[in-house]
Amino acid sequence: REHRMAKATVEMAVWDLFAQRAGKPLSALLGGTRDRILCGVAIGIQPSIEALMDTIGRELEGGYQRVKLKIKPGLEVEIAEGTRKSFPDLPFMLDANSAYTLRDVELFKRIDPTRPMMIEQPLAHDDLVDHAALQREITTPICLDESIHSGEDARKAIAIGAARIVNIKAGRVGGLSSAKRVHDVCAAQGVPVWCGGMLEMGIGRAHNVHLASLPNFRLPGDVSASARYFATEIIGEPFTVAPDGTMRVPTKPGIGVTVLEEVIRKLALERKELRPGRV
Repeated sequence: REHRMAKATVEMAVWDLFAQRAGKPLSALLGGTRDRILCGVAIGIQPSIEALMDTIGRELEGGYQRVKLKIKPGLEVEIAEGTRKSFPDLPFMLDANSAYTLRDVELFKRIDPTRPMMIEQPLAHDDLVDHAALQREITTPICLDESIHSGEDARKAIAIGAARIVNIKAGRVGGLSSAKRVHDVCAAQGVPVWCGGMLEMGIGRAHNVHLASLPNFRLPGDVSASARYFATEIIGEPFTVAPDGTMRVPTKPGIGVTVLEEVIRKLALERKELRPGRV
């Protein structure tokens, strides 16, 4: 898919360097308007509905403002109904990871009464037309993730009614410049966005936090506390979630964190040095 993540690795590092040389936090150069971002948490398939409810309860105690629940065929209705019964006022969303087709429309209609915030990527990543058809049949807003790789993709999806919400992952779309274009296209059409996560360690997480400070990131994203995934961080200032479910946007120049190079060397499985003029 055009090596977008590889390109994003270089492009996002350049943004960091650019902001450092300007003496400004990355959020300021991107157009961020917040000093704190809204945080949510993603929860995978659990051994039982009871275990899932227990997990949700623990995450809410950590301050998260919304939960994202993974679903799969045969469990979607039970997960949605169980969550709404146990947590009547909880903002929750469902993530299908393209596990369904239009033949499953009746299942999605059964989910509607549970009032999820959205259902993320229910159908194939390359089928905007079917997503638009599904959205006409259900009331739950469809959020697109893997279907969106550029501002132009976002424009087309919104135009045909395939997306009422968009998940932006800088790595998926090729970097921060493309992520900002997707944000701006959605903002112009009144479509809210949120920042997805891909299990980033501190450097990638810092980029996400700065990105999520832009004004149209109106929904809690998947940017969780560092300690939720990693026992050891590669930055000196691990990210934490406040009791009100927010996370502070770093204010130092660049991404605003201290990279612990000795920790990276310790954790690295392989090292390769690239220099100008050499491949």
